[in-house]
Amino acid sequence: MTESFDAVDVIVAKRDGHRLSDAQIDWVIDAYTRGVVAEEQMSALNMAILLNGMDRAEIARWTAAMIASGERMDFSGLRRPTADKHSTGGVGDKITLPLAPLVAVFDVAVPQLSGRGLGHTGGTLDKLESIPGWRAALTNEEMMAQLDDVGAVICQAGSGLAPADRKLYALRDVTGTVEAIPLIASSIMSKKIAEGTGALVLDVKVGSGAFMKNADRARELARTMVDLGTDAGVTTVALLTDMETPLGLTAGNALEVRESLEVLAGGGPADVVELTVALAREMLAAAGKPDADPAAALADGRAMDAWRRMIEAQGGDADAPLPVAAHTEQVLAPADGVLSRLDAYAVGIAAWRLGAGRARKEDPVQAGAGVELHAKPGDTVKAGQPLMTLHTDTPERFARATEALADAVDIADSYQAGPLVIDRIVAG
Repeated sequence: MTESFDAVDVIVAKRDGHRLSDAQIDWVIDAYTRGVVAEEQMSALNMAILLNGMDRAEIARWTAAMIASGERMDFSGLRRPTADKHSTGGVGDKITLPLAPLVAVFDVAVPQLSGRGLGHTGGTLDKLESIPGWRAALTNEEMMAQLDDVGAVICQAGSGLAPADRKLYALRDVTGTVEAIPLIASSIMSKKIAEGTGALVLDVKVGSGAFMKNADRARELARTMVDLGTDAGVTTVALLTDMETPLGLTAGNALEVRESLEVLAGGGPADVVELTVALAREMLAAAGKPDADPAAALADGRAMDAWRRMIEAQGGDADAPLPVAAHTEQVLAPADGVLSRLDAYAVGIAAWRLGAGRARKEDPVQAGAGVELHAKPGDTVKAGQPLMTLHTDTPERFARATEALADAVDIADSYQAGPLVIDRIVAG
């Protein structure tokens, strides 16, 4: 087969600051997926994109080419509208667990294709797999049947969705190009658009525990993704939300499921409830139900009923005890005062080192491992009182987890809380 372009010419064009043509983009994604463009060549192109950027039309075409590398799902046969949510990842971010069944209460289907944790950020599938019997792998037919019956499904993406992205994602991780906004945005949105949802709400995290450390970069990413979704005909909105401090009082797998159940029962930490309700309102409005009241559905038990049906539909035992780690160790407050900082990244690293996360995709995780928080910024503490409890099945991990937390907290005379939802980005 005669190739339409030469990889070096495409690399040089972007290296020198030129925009890539639609034909060049279509070819390079297809050729890379076929193995014609070598890993080192795509690495060079990724770096050129990181350094020189892409305009809106380029990013849209790059995203479309990745979608075209695989299959597309079609939910048009469902009797209800669809809405999905994507988080860019954080620490203690268990929001998907209560959110999916909550939105389903209002006759909106939620096809939530989720991933596993890597590094300091947790993975939704790892959390749910701490529930005995629950399975993440569903066929497209099983997914459609569950959406029609229950209204919500949380499962892993099939191998047919945007296969070009799987290759590119792994390459970015080892070539220092993860931070390229055109590549982040197209990676996320190629899968979400191929998934076929009618509405999408993006939770773009900002802060120490997020990939985007400052609001300007997060806003740029959010705007890029909203534009991509809008251009593809998907009603898309993004919220910028704070990730300087972990969400809720737990970071781990079974620990976060337990906390999610508290939220579904009408309780739980205020920040988790606030963000769950805020995202549910956005999803419902985007799906054509702006007057729905998700807070009421948490309070009266309807969301818990939907949760139980969702878990049981995927083989899970909703009544089974959750795993508990064999060993615990406490981290104590160093002084009297007000807890003024609790670093999300440090807590995420500690949870990872305790066994809740993984360094490579193939690594196993411990269901019961993680960090339980006993205080959040704004709370008054006394020297020697427990600030955190560390959980693990392998106590030799405590030393490195504690080391990660050495500079994780500040004690001061006062604390000024900022907003959980920092900004809202819509089409336009």
